[in-house]
Amino acid sequence: MSERSQKVLDFLKAHDIPFSCYEHPEGKTIEEAKRWWKDDGSVHCKNIFMRNHKGNQHYLICFHCDHDLDIHDLEARLKAALLAQGKNSPGKLSFASPERMMKYLGLEPGSVSPFGLINDAEHHVHLFLDAALLDDKNYPQPDRKTLSFHPNDCRGTVVITLEDFERYLKEVDNSYEYLRLY
Repeated sequence: MSERSQKVLDFLKAHDIPFSCYEHPEGKTIEEAKRWWKDDGSVHCKNIFMRNHKGNQHYLICFHCDHDLDIHDLEARLKAALLAQGKNSPGKLSFASPERMMKYLGLEPGSVSPFGLINDAEHHVHLFLDAALLDDKNYPQPDRKTLSFHPNDCRGTVVITLEDFERYLKEVDNSYEYLRLY
């Protein structure tokens, strides 16, 4: 288990947040990771890290791994959501550089995960979660909605219930919201 993974597991344990975790060979892309994921009943999530055109705001976007996002459509959805809250429009979005990813999440490309928020002491990154992650139809066992993410290392997978994941988000205290992304 890597130091980054251990930090995630220690954080979850310290906050009494239940989870399971398993190690596997490196999976930096969804296609690679699918070879190693267990059939654990969870929704495996894809995570992308983006920045606004000025580079002064960063967004982590989390959604079902079997979906792709059109960046222009995503810009429009994020703009509408942020303006509705009285916040500034993100304008044109682009993928954040590896340097920004390291600065704000303490992560390298291929290991992006909401668990990187434990490294964002200034709560700079805003998390957008696809509202489809709340839909019962996406889960083999709707009475036990579970999600899976890298534990900040693409050689492992953490499985956590949606309810416990939301407890984690309250503990890290970054802003987040659910938004229908597709």
